[in-house]
Amino acid sequence: MEAFGLLLHGFTVLLTGKTLLLMMVGLVLGIFVGVLPGLGGPNGVAILLPLTFTMDPTSAIVMLSCIYWGALFGGAITSILFNIPGEAWSVATTFDGYPMAQQGRAAEALTAAFTSSFIGSLCAVLLITFLAPMISSFALRFGPPEFFAVYLLTFCSFVGLGREAKHKTIISMALGLLLTGIGMDTISGQLRMTFGSTDLLRGINFLVAVIGLFGISEILLTMEERLALRGHAAGISLRVILKVWMDLPKYWVTLLRSSFIGCWLGITPGGAIAASFMGYNLAKRFAKDQDSFGKGRIEGVFAPETAAHASGTAALLPMLALGIPGSGTAAILLGGLMVWGLNPGPLLFVEHKDFVWGLIASMYLGNVVGLVLVLTTVPIFASVLRVPFAAIAPMIVVSCAIGAYAIQNAMFDIWLMLLFGVVGYVFKKIGIPLAPFTLALVLGNRAEDAFRQAMIGSGGDLGVFWSNGLVGFITTLALALLFWPLIDKAFGRIGQMLRPAKA
Repeated sequence: MEAFGLLLHGFTVLLTGKTLLLMMVGLVLGIFVGVLPGLGGPNGVAILLPLTFTMDPTSAIVMLSCIYWGALFGGAITSILFNIPGEAWSVATTFDGYPMAQQGRAAEALTAAFTSSFIGSLCAVLLITFLAPMISSFALRFGPPEFFAVYLLTFCSFVGLGREAKHKTIISMALGLLLTGIGMDTISGQLRMTFGSTDLLRGINFLVAVIGLFGISEILLTMEERLALRGHAAGISLRVILKVWMDLPKYWVTLLRSSFIGCWLGITPGGAIAASFMGYNLAKRFAKDQDSFGKGRIEGVFAPETAAHASGTAALLPMLALGIPGSGTAAILLGGLMVWGLNPGPLLFVEHKDFVWGLIASMYLGNVVGLVLVLTTVPIFASVLRVPFAAIAPMIVVSCAIGAYAIQNAMFDIWLMLLFGVVGYVFKKIGIPLAPFTLALVLGNRAEDAFRQAMIGSGGDLGVFWSNGLVGFITTLALALLFWPLIDKAFGRIGQMLRPAKA
Protein backbone atom coordinates (compact mmCIF):
# COMPACT_ATOMS: atom_id res chain seq x y z
CA MET A 1 0.00 0.00 0.00
CA GLU A 2 2.93 2.30 0.64
CA ALA A 3 3.85 2.07 -3.05
CA PHE A 4 0.38 3.31 -4.03
CA GLY A 5 0.67 6.31 -1.72
CA LEU A 6 4.12 7.20 -3.06
CA LEU A 7 2.91 6.76 -6.63
CA LEU A 8 0.00 9.15 -6.03
CA HIS A 9 2.51 11.60 -4.59
CA GLY A 10 4.53 11.17 -7.78
CA PHE A 11 1.51 12.16 -9.87
CA THR A 12 1.10 15.33 -7.80
CA VAL A 13 4.73 16.19 -8.57
CA LEU A 14 4.23 15.37 -12.24
CA LEU A 15 0.91 17.04 -13.01
CA THR A 16 2.06 20.58 -13.67
CA GLY A 17 1.66 22.49 -16.91
CA LYS A 18 5.40 22.72 -17.52
CA THR A 19 6.05 19.02 -16.96
CA LEU A 20 3.12 17.91 -19.12
CA LEU A 21 4.31 20.18 -21.93
CA LEU A 22 7.82 18.69 -21.73
CA MET A 23 6.26 15.23 -21.77
CA MET A 24 4.44 15.98 -25.02
CA VAL A 25 7.57 17.50 -26.56
CA GLY A 26 9.60 14.45 -25.51
CA LEU A 27 7.08 12.02 -27.00
CA VAL A 28 6.95 13.89 -30.33
CA LEU A 29 10.74 14.06 -30.55
CA GLY A 30 10.97 10.40 -29.53
CA ILE A 31 8.55 9.23 -32.21
CA PHE A 32 10.47 11.34 -34.73
CA VAL A 33 13.85 9.76 -33.91
CA GLY A 34 12.22 6.32 -33.67
CA VAL A 35 10.82 6.69 -37.18
CA LEU A 36 14.19 7.63 -38.69
CA PRO A 37 16.09 4.40 -39.46
CA GLY A 38 19.26 4.02 -37.43
CA LEU A 39 18.53 6.64 -34.80
CA GLY A 40 16.11 5.20 -32.26
CA GLY A 41 15.95 5.53 -28.48
CA PRO A 42 19.61 5.44 -27.39
CA ASN A 43 20.72 7.80 -30.14
CA GLY A 44 17.82 10.20 -29.63
CA VAL A 45 18.37 10.37 -25.89
CA ALA A 46 22.14 10.82 -26.38
CA ILE A 47 21.75 13.61 -28.94
CA LEU A 48 19.05 15.49 -27.03
CA LEU A 49 20.47 15.01 -23.52
CA PRO A 50 22.44 18.31 -23.51
CA LEU A 51 19.19 20.23 -24.14
CA THR A 52 18.02 19.28 -20.63
CA PHE A 53 21.03 20.59 -18.68
CA THR A 54 19.30 23.86 -17.81
CA MET A 55 16.17 22.09 -16.51
CA ASP A 56 15.51 20.82 -13.04
CA PRO A 57 16.20 17.06 -12.71
CA THR A 58 12.53 16.00 -12.60
CA SER A 59 11.57 17.91 -15.75
CA ALA A 60 14.72 16.76 -17.55
CA ILE A 61 14.33 13.06 -16.80
CA VAL A 62 10.62 13.14 -17.64
CA MET A 63 11.39 14.64 -21.05
CA LEU A 64 14.22 12.17 -21.71
CA SER A 65 12.18 9.17 -20.61
CA CYS A 66 9.33 10.31 -22.89
CA ILE A 67 11.79 10.59 -25.77
CA TYR A 68 12.59 6.96 -25.02
CA TRP A 69 8.92 5.91 -24.90
CA GLY A 70 8.24 7.77 -28.14
CA ALA A 71 11.19 6.08 -29.86
CA LEU A 72 9.92 2.68 -28.74
CA PHE A 73 6.55 3.40 -30.34
CA GLY A 74 8.01 5.02 -33.46
CA GLY A 75 10.33 2.16 -34.35
CA ALA A 76 7.37 -0.01 -35.38
CA ILE A 77 6.24 2.45 -38.06
CA THR A 78 9.23 1.90 -40.36
CA SER A 79 9.26 -1.85 -39.67
CA ILE A 80 5.66 -2.33 -40.77
CA LEU A 81 5.24 0.29 -43.50
CA PHE A 82 8.73 0.22 -45.05
CA ASN A 83 10.21 -3.15 -43.97
CA ILE A 84 13.13 -1.22 -42.44
CA PRO A 85 13.54 -1.71 -38.68
CA GLY A 86 13.55 1.64 -36.92
CA GLU A 87 15.30 -0.14 -34.03
CA ALA A 88 17.41 -3.30 -33.90
CA TRP A 89 14.73 -4.99 -31.80
CA SER A 90 12.10 -4.17 -34.45
CA VAL A 91 13.61 -6.71 -36.85
CA ALA A 92 11.30 -9.47 -35.62
CA THR A 93 8.31 -7.15 -36.12
CA THR A 94 9.02 -6.98 -39.85
CA PHE A 95 8.53 -10.76 -40.23
CA ASP A 96 4.74 -10.47 -40.04
CA GLY A 97 4.16 -6.72 -39.84
CA TYR A 98 5.34 -5.93 -43.37
CA PRO A 99 3.40 -8.83 -44.97
CA MET A 100 0.29 -7.48 -43.23
CA ALA A 101 0.96 -4.07 -44.79
CA GLN A 102 1.38 -5.70 -48.21
CA GLN A 103 -2.02 -7.32 -47.72
CA GLY A 104 -3.64 -3.95 -47.03
CA ARG A 105 -3.72 -4.52 -43.25
CA ALA A 106 -1.14 -1.89 -42.30
CA ALA A 107 -3.51 -0.10 -39.92
CA GLU A 108 -4.28 -3.38 -38.15
CA ALA A 109 -0.56 -4.22 -37.84
CA LEU A 110 0.31 -0.76 -36.50
CA THR A 111 -2.52 -0.86 -33.96
CA ALA A 112 -1.34 -4.29 -32.80
CA ALA A 113 2.25 -3.04 -32.51
CA PHE A 114 1.35 0.09 -30.55
CA THR A 115 -1.07 -1.74 -28.26
CA SER A 116 1.33 -4.57 -27.48
CA SER A 117 4.10 -2.01 -26.90
CA PHE A 118 1.86 -0.32 -24.35
CA ILE A 119 1.03 -3.62 -22.62
CA GLY A 120 4.68 -4.68 -22.41
CA SER A 121 5.77 -1.31 -21.04
CA LEU A 122 2.90 -1.24 -18.53
CA CYS A 123 3.88 -4.66 -17.14
CA ALA A 124 7.47 -3.48 -16.73
CA VAL A 125 6.40 -0.22 -15.04
CA LEU A 126 4.28 -2.20 -12.56
CA LEU A 127 7.35 -4.31 -11.84
CA ILE A 128 9.43 -1.17 -11.23
CA THR A 129 6.74 0.32 -8.98
CA PHE A 130 6.65 -2.60 -6.57
CA LEU A 131 10.16 -4.07 -6.80
CA ALA A 132 12.42 -1.00 -6.99
CA PRO A 133 11.73 0.18 -3.39
CA MET A 134 12.27 -3.38 -2.05
CA ILE A 135 15.56 -3.78 -3.91
CA SER A 136 16.79 -0.35 -2.88
CA SER A 137 15.98 -0.91 0.81
CA PHE A 138 17.84 -4.21 0.67
CA ALA A 139 20.80 -2.54 -1.05
CA LEU A 140 21.20 -0.07 1.83
CA ARG A 141 23.27 -2.82 3.46
CA PHE A 142 25.89 -2.47 0.73
CA GLY A 143 29.43 -1.24 1.31
CA PRO A 144 32.37 -0.95 -1.13
CA PRO A 145 32.86 -4.77 -1.45
CA GLU A 146 29.17 -5.31 -2.15
CA PHE A 147 29.00 -2.49 -4.69
CA PHE A 148 32.05 -3.78 -6.54
CA ALA A 149 30.55 -7.27 -6.54
CA VAL A 150 27.39 -5.88 -8.15
CA TYR A 151 29.43 -4.01 -10.77
CA LEU A 152 31.39 -7.20 -11.41
CA LEU A 153 28.11 -9.08 -11.75
CA THR A 154 26.97 -6.59 -14.39
CA PHE A 155 30.19 -6.82 -16.40
CA CYS A 156 30.33 -10.62 -16.19
CA SER A 157 26.70 -11.06 -17.15
CA PHE A 158 27.24 -8.96 -20.27
CA VAL A 159 30.05 -11.32 -21.26
CA GLY A 160 28.46 -14.61 -20.23
CA LEU A 161 24.83 -14.01 -21.20
CA GLY A 162 25.22 -11.64 -24.15
CA ARG A 163 24.37 -12.82 -27.63
CA GLU A 164 27.46 -11.24 -29.22
CA ALA A 165 30.78 -13.02 -29.63
CA LYS A 166 32.47 -13.18 -26.22
CA HIS A 167 35.84 -11.88 -27.41
CA LYS A 168 34.19 -8.87 -29.06
CA THR A 169 32.24 -8.06 -25.89
CA ILE A 170 35.44 -8.26 -23.83
CA ILE A 171 37.30 -6.03 -26.31
CA SER A 172 34.51 -3.45 -26.23
CA MET A 173 34.31 -3.45 -22.44
CA ALA A 174 38.09 -3.35 -21.99
CA LEU A 175 38.42 -0.31 -24.26
CA GLY A 176 35.68 1.46 -22.30
CA LEU A 177 37.40 0.70 -18.98
CA LEU A 178 40.71 1.92 -20.40
CA LEU A 179 39.19 5.27 -21.38
CA THR A 180 37.72 5.79 -17.90
CA GLY A 181 41.27 5.82 -16.55
CA ILE A 182 42.17 9.01 -18.44
CA GLY A 183 42.39 12.14 -16.28
CA MET A 184 42.83 12.61 -12.57
CA ASP A 185 42.75 9.63 -10.23
CA THR A 186 39.91 10.32 -7.79
CA ILE A 187 41.65 8.54 -4.90
CA SER A 188 45.37 9.44 -5.25
CA GLY A 189 44.98 12.69 -7.21
CA GLN A 190 47.60 11.62 -9.77
CA LEU A 191 47.24 12.25 -13.49
CA ARG A 192 46.82 9.22 -15.74
CA MET A 193 47.24 8.94 -19.52
CA THR A 194 46.90 12.67 -20.19
CA PHE A 195 50.15 12.76 -22.26
CA GLY A 196 50.68 16.40 -21.37
CA SER A 197 47.32 17.52 -22.79
CA THR A 198 45.42 19.99 -20.66
CA ASP A 199 42.18 19.02 -22.42
CA LEU A 200 42.48 15.49 -21.09
CA LEU A 201 42.81 16.60 -17.46
CA ARG A 202 39.02 16.39 -17.16
CA GLY A 203 39.03 12.88 -18.59
CA ILE A 204 36.78 11.57 -21.34
CA ASN A 205 33.30 12.95 -20.82
CA PHE A 206 30.76 10.17 -21.04
CA LEU A 207 28.16 12.28 -22.86
CA VAL A 208 30.58 13.42 -25.55
CA ALA A 209 31.53 9.81 -26.22
CA VAL A 210 27.91 8.67 -26.35
CA ILE A 211 26.83 11.42 -28.77
CA GLY A 212 29.62 10.40 -31.13
CA LEU A 213 29.20 6.65 -30.72
CA PHE A 214 25.46 6.66 -31.33
CA GLY A 215 24.66 9.84 -33.27
CA ILE A 216 27.58 10.44 -35.65
CA SER A 217 28.25 6.74 -36.34
CA GLU A 218 24.63 6.19 -37.42
CA ILE A 219 24.83 9.17 -39.76
CA LEU A 220 27.94 7.65 -41.37
CA LEU A 221 26.30 4.25 -41.73
CA THR A 222 23.11 5.66 -43.21
CA MET A 223 25.07 7.79 -45.68
CA GLU A 224 26.95 4.69 -46.75
CA GLU A 225 23.79 2.62 -47.23
CA ARG A 226 21.97 5.46 -49.07
CA LEU A 227 18.56 4.27 -47.94
CA ALA A 228 15.75 4.79 -50.41
CA LEU A 229 12.44 4.42 -48.60
CA ARG A 230 9.30 3.14 -50.27
CA GLY A 231 6.45 2.04 -48.14
CA HIS A 232 2.73 1.67 -47.66
CA ALA A 233 0.38 4.44 -46.61
CA ALA A 234 -1.57 3.97 -43.40
CA GLY A 235 -4.31 5.77 -41.54
CA ILE A 236 -5.71 4.17 -38.40
CA SER A 237 -9.47 4.37 -37.90
CA LEU A 238 -11.44 3.86 -34.70
CA ARG A 239 -13.06 0.78 -36.24
CA VAL A 240 -9.67 -0.91 -36.75
CA ILE A 241 -8.55 -0.01 -33.23
CA LEU A 242 -11.68 -1.49 -31.66
CA LYS A 243 -11.38 -4.62 -33.81
CA VAL A 244 -7.80 -5.27 -32.69
CA TRP A 245 -8.59 -4.52 -29.05
CA MET A 246 -11.59 -6.90 -29.10
CA ASP A 247 -9.27 -9.67 -30.33
CA LEU A 248 -6.71 -9.11 -27.55
CA PRO A 249 -8.20 -11.75 -25.17
CA LYS A 250 -7.46 -14.41 -27.79
CA TYR A 251 -3.75 -13.73 -27.40
CA TRP A 252 -3.51 -13.23 -23.64
CA VAL A 253 -1.07 -16.16 -23.25
CA THR A 254 1.24 -14.70 -25.87
CA LEU A 255 1.08 -11.23 -24.32
CA LEU A 256 1.71 -12.55 -20.81
CA ARG A 257 4.55 -14.82 -21.89
CA SER A 258 6.23 -12.08 -23.93
CA SER A 259 5.86 -9.59 -21.05
CA PHE A 260 7.56 -12.02 -18.67
CA ILE A 261 10.38 -12.69 -21.15
CA GLY A 262 10.87 -8.97 -21.72
CA CYS A 263 10.91 -8.07 -18.03
CA TRP A 264 13.41 -10.82 -17.26
CA LEU A 265 15.77 -9.93 -20.11
CA GLY A 266 15.43 -6.23 -19.27
CA ILE A 267 16.55 -6.71 -15.67
CA THR A 268 19.38 -9.00 -16.80
CA PRO A 269 21.60 -7.81 -19.68
CA GLY A 270 19.80 -9.96 -22.27
CA GLY A 271 18.42 -6.86 -23.91
CA ALA A 272 15.42 -5.98 -26.05
CA ILE A 273 16.83 -7.60 -29.19
CA ALA A 274 17.06 -11.01 -27.53
CA ALA A 275 13.62 -10.48 -25.95
CA SER A 276 11.93 -9.66 -29.26
CA PHE A 277 13.33 -12.71 -31.05
CA MET A 278 12.64 -14.99 -28.09
CA GLY A 279 9.07 -13.71 -27.82
CA TYR A 280 8.53 -14.26 -31.55
CA ASN A 281 10.11 -17.73 -31.60
CA LEU A 282 8.13 -18.94 -28.59
CA ALA A 283 4.89 -17.62 -30.06
CA LYS A 284 5.65 -19.52 -33.25
CA ARG A 285 6.71 -22.68 -31.40
CA PHE A 286 3.50 -22.90 -29.36
CA ALA A 287 1.18 -21.97 -32.24
CA LYS A 288 -0.98 -24.66 -33.80
CA ASP A 289 -0.32 -23.42 -37.34
CA GLN A 290 3.34 -22.46 -37.32
CA ASP A 291 3.45 -22.10 -41.10
CA SER A 292 1.23 -19.00 -40.93
CA PHE A 293 4.03 -17.04 -39.20
CA GLY A 294 5.94 -14.85 -41.61
CA LYS A 295 2.89 -14.49 -43.86
CA GLY A 296 1.04 -11.73 -42.03
CA ARG A 297 -0.10 -13.20 -38.72
CA ILE A 298 -1.02 -10.59 -36.11
CA GLU A 299 0.37 -12.73 -33.29
CA GLY A 300 3.77 -12.32 -34.97
CA VAL A 301 3.48 -8.58 -34.24
CA PHE A 302 2.08 -8.91 -30.72
CA ALA A 303 4.85 -11.19 -29.44
CA PRO A 304 8.07 -9.31 -30.39
CA GLU A 305 6.69 -5.84 -29.68
CA THR A 306 5.44 -6.80 -26.22
CA ALA A 307 8.72 -8.49 -25.28
CA ALA A 308 10.94 -5.73 -26.67
CA HIS A 309 9.12 -2.91 -24.91
CA ALA A 310 8.84 -4.77 -21.63
CA SER A 311 12.59 -5.32 -21.82
CA GLY A 312 13.39 -1.72 -22.70
CA THR A 313 11.33 -0.41 -19.79
CA ALA A 314 12.41 -3.03 -17.23
CA ALA A 315 16.04 -2.08 -17.90
CA LEU A 316 15.38 1.05 -15.82
CA LEU A 317 14.74 -1.06 -12.69
CA PRO A 318 18.38 -1.95 -11.90
CA MET A 319 19.40 1.59 -12.93
CA LEU A 320 17.13 3.23 -10.37
CA ALA A 321 17.47 0.69 -7.55
CA LEU A 322 21.16 -0.21 -7.81
CA GLY A 323 22.70 2.37 -10.13
CA ILE A 324 23.41 -0.33 -12.72
CA PRO A 325 21.97 0.24 -16.21
CA GLY A 326 20.30 -2.70 -17.88
CA SER A 327 20.61 -1.30 -21.41
CA GLY A 328 22.46 1.28 -23.47
CA THR A 329 19.65 3.81 -23.09
CA ALA A 330 19.51 3.22 -19.34
CA ALA A 331 23.27 3.84 -19.24
CA ILE A 332 22.77 7.18 -21.01
CA LEU A 333 20.01 8.14 -18.57
CA LEU A 334 22.31 7.13 -15.72
CA GLY A 335 24.95 9.51 -17.04
CA GLY A 336 22.34 12.27 -17.17
CA LEU A 337 21.36 11.68 -13.55
CA MET A 338 24.99 11.93 -12.49
CA VAL A 339 25.34 15.23 -14.40
CA TRP A 340 22.39 16.61 -12.40
CA GLY A 341 24.07 15.58 -9.13
CA LEU A 342 21.86 12.53 -8.50
CA ASN A 343 23.41 9.15 -7.76
CA PRO A 344 21.10 6.31 -8.80
CA GLY A 345 21.00 3.53 -6.24
CA PRO A 346 19.38 2.75 -2.90
CA LEU A 347 19.83 6.25 -1.45
CA LEU A 348 17.95 7.78 -4.40
CA PHE A 349 14.66 6.44 -2.99
CA VAL A 350 15.45 7.93 0.41
CA GLU A 351 16.95 11.32 -0.47
CA HIS A 352 15.02 12.18 -3.66
CA LYS A 353 11.54 10.66 -3.32
CA ASP A 354 9.88 13.42 -5.35
CA PHE A 355 12.21 12.81 -8.24
CA VAL A 356 11.94 8.98 -8.23
CA TRP A 357 8.18 8.75 -7.89
CA GLY A 358 7.64 11.62 -10.33
CA LEU A 359 9.69 9.62 -12.85
CA ILE A 360 7.72 6.41 -12.20
CA ALA A 361 4.43 8.33 -12.52
CA SER A 362 5.66 9.75 -15.85
CA MET A 363 6.18 6.19 -17.08
CA TYR A 364 2.48 5.46 -16.63
CA LEU A 365 1.24 8.75 -18.07
CA GLY A 366 3.85 8.84 -20.82
CA ASN A 367 2.85 5.42 -22.11
CA VAL A 368 -0.86 6.27 -22.13
CA VAL A 369 -0.33 9.61 -23.89
CA GLY A 370 2.20 8.03 -26.26
CA LEU A 371 -0.26 5.32 -27.29
CA VAL A 372 -2.96 7.89 -28.09
CA LEU A 373 -0.45 10.10 -29.91
CA VAL A 374 0.91 7.41 -32.25
CA LEU A 375 -2.54 6.02 -33.01
CA THR A 376 -3.71 9.44 -34.18
CA THR A 377 -0.60 10.76 -35.95
CA VAL A 378 0.82 7.79 -37.89
CA PRO A 379 0.41 9.41 -41.35
CA ILE A 380 2.26 12.53 -40.22
CA PHE A 381 5.26 10.66 -38.85
CA ALA A 382 5.32 8.20 -41.74
CA SER A 383 5.64 11.17 -44.11
CA VAL A 384 8.90 12.13 -42.38
CA LEU A 385 10.47 9.11 -44.06
CA ARG A 386 9.86 10.68 -47.46
CA VAL A 387 12.06 13.68 -46.66
CA PRO A 388 15.49 13.21 -48.32
CA PHE A 389 18.04 12.03 -45.82
CA ALA A 390 20.48 14.59 -47.24
CA ALA A 391 18.26 17.29 -45.70
CA ILE A 392 17.95 15.61 -42.31
CA ALA A 393 21.56 14.49 -41.79
CA PRO A 394 23.12 17.99 -41.52
CA MET A 395 20.57 18.99 -38.87
CA ILE A 396 21.41 15.92 -36.81
CA VAL A 397 25.16 16.56 -37.09
CA VAL A 398 24.73 20.20 -36.02
CA SER A 399 22.58 19.08 -33.06
CA CYS A 400 25.29 16.62 -32.03
CA ALA A 401 28.00 19.29 -32.26
CA ILE A 402 25.98 21.81 -30.24
CA GLY A 403 25.24 19.17 -27.62
CA ALA A 404 28.89 18.11 -27.32
CA TYR A 405 30.11 21.70 -27.05
CA ALA A 406 27.47 22.70 -24.50
CA ILE A 407 28.60 20.08 -21.99
CA GLN A 408 31.87 21.82 -21.05
CA ASN A 409 32.04 24.72 -23.56
CA ALA A 410 35.13 23.15 -25.09
CA MET A 411 35.92 22.92 -28.81
CA PHE A 412 38.05 19.88 -28.01
CA ASP A 413 34.87 17.96 -27.17
CA ILE A 414 33.54 18.44 -30.72
CA TRP A 415 36.68 16.86 -32.18
CA LEU A 416 36.43 14.12 -29.58
CA MET A 417 32.79 13.53 -30.53
CA LEU A 418 33.77 13.15 -34.20
CA LEU A 419 36.53 10.72 -33.23
CA PHE A 420 34.07 8.62 -31.26
CA GLY A 421 31.72 8.76 -34.24
CA VAL A 422 34.39 7.12 -36.39
CA VAL A 423 35.10 4.59 -33.62
CA GLY A 424 31.39 3.75 -33.40
CA TYR A 425 31.20 3.38 -37.17
CA VAL A 426 34.17 0.98 -37.21
CA PHE A 427 32.75 -0.99 -34.26
CA LYS A 428 29.44 -1.49 -36.07
CA LYS A 429 31.15 -2.49 -39.30
CA ILE A 430 33.25 -5.19 -37.62
CA GLY A 431 30.51 -6.32 -35.24
CA ILE A 432 31.84 -5.06 -31.91
CA PRO A 433 28.86 -4.22 -29.65
CA LEU A 434 28.54 -0.69 -28.30
CA ALA A 435 26.49 -1.56 -25.19
CA PRO A 436 29.44 -3.04 -23.20
CA PHE A 437 31.60 -0.07 -24.24
CA THR A 438 28.93 2.36 -23.02
CA LEU A 439 28.44 0.38 -19.81
CA ALA A 440 32.18 0.47 -19.07
CA LEU A 441 32.32 4.23 -19.70
CA VAL A 442 29.52 4.81 -17.20
CA LEU A 443 30.49 2.35 -14.47
CA GLY A 444 34.26 2.10 -14.92
CA ASN A 445 35.24 4.84 -12.46
CA ARG A 446 32.65 3.76 -9.89
CA ALA A 447 33.76 0.12 -10.10
CA GLU A 448 37.42 1.11 -9.74
CA ASP A 449 36.71 3.33 -6.73
CA ALA A 450 34.65 0.60 -5.02
CA PHE A 451 37.36 -1.99 -5.65
CA ARG A 452 40.17 0.21 -4.33
CA GLN A 453 38.17 1.26 -1.27
CA ALA A 454 37.47 -2.40 -0.54
CA MET A 455 41.15 -3.24 -0.96
CA ILE A 456 42.24 -0.36 1.29
CA GLY A 457 39.75 -1.44 3.95
CA SER A 458 40.89 -5.08 3.83
CA GLY A 459 44.60 -4.41 3.57
CA GLY A 460 44.78 -5.87 0.07
CA ASP A 461 43.01 -9.15 0.91
CA LEU A 462 40.79 -10.35 -1.97
CA GLY A 463 38.95 -12.48 0.55
CA VAL A 464 36.90 -9.38 1.39
CA PHE A 465 34.71 -10.28 -1.59
CA TRP A 466 33.71 -13.46 0.26
CA SER A 467 33.74 -11.94 3.75
CA ASN A 468 29.99 -12.36 4.28
CA GLY A 469 27.14 -14.28 2.73
CA LEU A 470 25.79 -11.38 0.67
CA VAL A 471 28.99 -10.28 -1.04
CA GLY A 472 30.17 -13.89 -1.38
CA PHE A 473 26.95 -14.89 -3.14
CA ILE A 474 27.10 -11.93 -5.56
CA THR A 475 30.78 -12.48 -6.38
CA THR A 476 30.31 -16.22 -6.92
CA LEU A 477 27.27 -15.57 -9.10
CA ALA A 478 29.28 -13.06 -11.14
CA LEU A 479 32.02 -15.61 -11.81
CA ALA A 480 29.44 -18.27 -12.65
CA LEU A 481 27.82 -15.95 -15.21
CA LEU A 482 31.24 -15.09 -16.68
CA PHE A 483 31.92 -18.76 -17.39
CA TRP A 484 28.29 -19.68 -18.03
CA PRO A 485 28.85 -20.82 -21.67
CA LEU A 486 31.46 -23.35 -20.43
CA ILE A 487 29.25 -24.41 -17.51
CA ASP A 488 26.26 -24.86 -19.80
CA LYS A 489 28.33 -26.92 -22.23
CA ALA A 490 29.66 -29.08 -19.37
CA PHE A 491 26.12 -29.76 -18.10
CA GLY A 492 25.11 -30.69 -21.64
CA ARG A 493 27.93 -33.24 -21.91
CA ILE A 494 27.14 -34.69 -18.49
CA GLY A 495 23.50 -35.04 -19.54
CA GLN A 496 24.55 -36.92 -22.68
CA MET A 497 26.77 -39.27 -20.67
CA LEU A 498 23.95 -40.02 -18.17
CA ARG A 499 21.40 -40.55 -20.92
CA PRO A 500 20.83 -44.29 -21.49
CA ALA A 501 22.26 -45.57 -24.74
CA LYS A 502 19.79 -46.63 -27.42
CA ALA A 503 19.56 -50.32 -28.00
